[in-house]
Parts: sequence; structure tokens; C-alpha cells
Amino acid sequence: METIGFIGLGIMGRPMAANLLEAGYPVVAHNRTQQAVDELAEAGAEAASSPREVAERSEVVITMLPDSPDVEAVVLGEDGVAEGLSEGALYVDMSSIAPATSRELHEALESKGVEAVDAPVSGGQPAAESGDLSIMVGGSDAAVERARPILEVLGKSVTHIGPAGAGQVAKAANQVLVALTIQGVAEALTLARKAGVDAGKVREALLGGLAQSKILEMHGERMLSGDFDPGFKLSLHRKDLAIALQTAREAGVPMLATAQAAELMNALLAGGHGDEDHAVLSLFYGELAGSKAG
Repeated sequence: METIGFIGLGIMGRPMAANLLEAGYPVVAHNRTQQAVDELAEAGAEAASSPREVAERSEVVITMLPDSPDVEAVVLGEDGVAEGLSEGALYVDMSSIAPATSRELHEALESKGVEAVDAPVSGGQPAAESGDLSIMVGGSDAAVERARPILEVLGKSVTHIGPAGAGQVAKAANQVLVALTIQGVAEALTLARKAGVDAGKVREALLGGLAQSKILEMHGERMLSGDFDPGFKLSLHRKDLAIALQTAREAGVPMLATAQAAELMNALLAGGHGDEDHAVLSLFYGELAGSKAG
């Protein structure tokens, strides 16, 4: 089994790397904070002091980082992944970043004889822990097929969308749909509560009909309880909507509802809710309506 370098051991990255270890892959890990590396090392991973060292010791390198500038710095910056990769290595970025950045990374690494795959994920922390992520993949046929056995450890659904950057376009579309569905669930449950009926029973009824969705099931429960411990942080979702809106501008696509959702998130970010789960959108509606969650 190929040695996998894994960079980025946050809420999503740490359980993903642990699943690769459990599947038998040798893992070399690096993270901005050492504690996460030490904890993974207890499960059998080897520690590396820099992204370059990770790449030097690995045949496949995976990054799982917050945003486009983070990925660019880790891959193309000083002591970065690109400096350590050998010809014939494979680079897989599972972060959610701009499609244009993915294409730039692909071109930069191609000149070194390294194939790159963009493979952003959906499903949040629970799916990262259980290995049930949905993975949207961009890259050449050969690179994607090489990455597929690794990706299938991490996800229940691995879909090759198209060439470099295509996976990130799919992820942007995913984040648009998730944001608008969360917004719709927040509005619906706030309406039920403010109208004087049991919002929990309304949710139960909706789960049995056409309005049923994973978001109504999972995030609806968060909204009812007021528990916004992050499965996926609001600040990261707002970042993803910025990517979607920029991609839409480049493609000439109007995104009216997405722009509104982004502004609602801006209001919550200004109120200090960036580190809470994106289901905290319901708090905004509750405050406007004078209707408290729970």
C-alpha cells in the first residue's frame, strides 16, 4: 500500500487520516498545531516537521485545509509539498477551494511530473468519522483511478466529475444547495414556533413527506435544541459561498438566493457566531421573529 502524507488534521482531517491508518495505509502527518499530530501518532502515524518532509516521505500527499491561500502556501510555498514531491507522485487536495486555484496547482505540479486531483468532500464531521463522505473528484482518468482506492476508504460515494477543478465546481454547487436548504429549514421551523405550534412535531411531520431531507433531519434537530457545537463551522460555509459566488461571476450565472444566504451568514459572523455550526442560521431568524430556539 502506498505511503500517504496527510496535511491538515482539523475537525475533518483528523478522522479521515485515522480511517486511512485503520485501513492499513502507512500515514505521515503534519499539522500547524503539534497536538493533533501527536494524537494521530499514538494511533500509528509518523510525524513530519514540514509539508516538504511529508512529500519526501510519501507517494501520495493529501491536504485538508481551510481555504485557497492555505493550500497555495502549503503546496507552493517555501518548504512546501511541491519541493518534496518526486516525479510520479500523486497529490490529492480534499480542501474546499476555488476551482481556479485547483487548476493552478494542477498545472504547477504537472511540470514536475506529478499528477493532481481535487477531491472536496461533503458530509461534515460525522461522515468524516464514519468514512461515509461524498467525494467530488476532478482530474485525469488515470490520476482519479489511482486515487480511487484511497478515496473509497474515506467516502461512500466517489464521483469523477471531470478534469482538474471540476470537483471544486461540484463542491461549490453542493454548498449552495446546503446553505439554501438550511435557510429554508430555519424559516420553516421559526414559522411553526412563532405561530404557536410544536416545531418538533412539525419537523417530524415534514420528515415523512416531500420536504424530507438530511438537513431537516440533522440540522433541524440542532435548531430545535439550540445546540450549535460545530459539525461544520459557519465561517467555513461562508468561505465556500464566496467561492460559489466568484465562480458564478466568472461563468455569468445570477445567484440571487445564494447572495442572500451569504449576507445572513455575514450578519452572524459579525455577531461572533463564526465558530458555531452553520445551523446557527436559525438563530438569526429566531431573533428577527422574537422566537427563541429550544
